[in-house]
Amino acid sequence: MGVADRHAIVIGGSVGGLLAARVLTGRFARVTVLDRDELPGVPQARRGVPHGDHGHALLLGGKQQLEEFFPGLGADLVAGGAVPFDPGHDLLMHQKGALRRRFRSGAEGVSATRALLEFALRGRVAALPGLQIRDRTPVYGLTGGPDGATGVVLEDGATLAADLVVNASGRGGASADGWLRALGCEAPATDVVKVGVGYTTRLYRRLPGERLAGGGLLHLLAGADGDKRVASVFAVEGDRWMVTLGGWHQTHAPTDPAGFADFAARLPSEAVRRIVSGSEPVPDDTGRKFTFPAARRRRFERLPNPPARFVTLGDALCSFNPLYAQGMTVAARQAAALGRALDAAGGTGADMVRAYYANAAKAVEGPWQMAAAGDFSHPETTGTKPRGTRLRAWYADRVLLASHVSVPVNRALMDVQQLLVPPTAILRPGLAARALLASRRSPALRFGTNAG
Repeated sequence: MGVADRHAIVIGGSVGGLLAARVLTGRFARVTVLDRDELPGVPQARRGVPHGDHGHALLLGGKQQLEEFFPGLGADLVAGGAVPFDPGHDLLMHQKGALRRRFRSGAEGVSATRALLEFALRGRVAALPGLQIRDRTPVYGLTGGPDGATGVVLEDGATLAADLVVNASGRGGASADGWLRALGCEAPATDVVKVGVGYTTRLYRRLPGERLAGGGLLHLLAGADGDKRVASVFAVEGDRWMVTLGGWHQTHAPTDPAGFADFAARLPSEAVRRIVSGSEPVPDDTGRKFTFPAARRRRFERLPNPPARFVTLGDALCSFNPLYAQGMTVAARQAAALGRALDAAGGTGADMVRAYYANAAKAVEGPWQMAAAGDFSHPETTGTKPRGTRLRAWYADRVLLASHVSVPVNRALMDVQQLLVPPTAILRPGLAARALLASRRSPALRFGTNAG
């Protein structure tokens, strides 16, 4: 039975929910997006996206998928002030104690605030036929029974019927486990990795044509072994620098200007120090802090009988450590997987749901393993450790050290980190041999900034 004459509901109007709505439009006669926030008519952060005031990197893999969903989106973002950049040349990566070797990649990324990206996506989605976005409409439960969902319950007790409910409500989406149990459905087990991440973001004026020390437009710093600090500087719309400082396991930056500047001054990064000490702060910017206690992966794919007519997507399915910037790209791939599952099944029953979760798990697996390898390099990290994490982390360290001196290794590593290719791409015998040899020449080893 086809689904083109039916109704789908998406819980959550953030990036994951908007991408789900794009995929459902055309496969359903009506699609309704419900969000608890008042959605702004201009690009600005909102309360329901607590990470929205901080730096967001749209990886190249995610940009490609978004362009498939919305042709010309990248150009729209640039027209709205986003900054185009070459991720091999304009993104300065300081990892494992030294800068990675720069090169001209020929690819184009876009640097923008989360608010601008979400505003552009919401505008595209709102124009789709048969689609309605309802803000200030929180969902309080599901209707249905043991075999699955049939709709949602709203704040005032009213119900909306649906042939498919998509839970894209973000990191708080685990509350839907209680909704499922109330229907007599099984909820999934959850893998948890406790990282204690926290960071503070402040904005500074960017002069026309200004670049960072070293010539970049973006900068990412992750400390050498034993150093839990991180930092980023992004050129974003509005002629601004967005500076984020913090780290793992309570290594968090203060929000007050003096404390923030002191944290920056102690970092091994001239690019960060110069912006914070020498640039004019944006007026009325008070500094914003964000904390992320743990990454969580909900294992719907392991349920023998997942509830029909109900799927979970985005951060509600897997909430990644935001320091790795993987969430939006993986959510886009989950949305694409949902479209394929609907087309193959021709309906919204348990077979479709099971197929979707199997493919969504494949989209999650590689990025989750990469993040775990980085997170468990800190002895304070606890939780569900994927098999092979120690070996994976050891080899990743070798590749990072090699990226300081080898363009071919850095290019391959960039493709993996940008989610253009799977992590196995850096395991090719020729590249592995090159990486192991080049890692011995890293300046981080020569100057004693990394134990290797």
